[in-house]
Amino acid sequence: MRRFLVVALLLSGVAGCSFEEAICSSGEYPVAAVDSLTGRACVPDGDPVPEGYVRFPQGKEPRHVGDEWDKYWESHKLDQRGNEIE
Repeated sequence: MRRFLVVALLLSGVAGCSFEEAICSSGEYPVAAVDSLTGRACVPDGDPVPEGYVRFPQGKEPRHVGDEWDKYWESHKLDQRGNEIE
């Protein structure tokens, strides 16, 4: 049993596994509800943004729970054109 745990730990380090929780699943992109601090959704790649939502500005998309942009958007809103609301 001990040998199995050691091997599993070594392989996870070699494989570069990450324990970060993704905002969206593979094949999806995150969107924000207009004028909201909490409204978010994930949309399948290739599908349009649903009404009432906008894409995050390029380069400011949250990728993982608790990352820089996930935390940033907890206190910043977007308007219907995807511009930050002052």
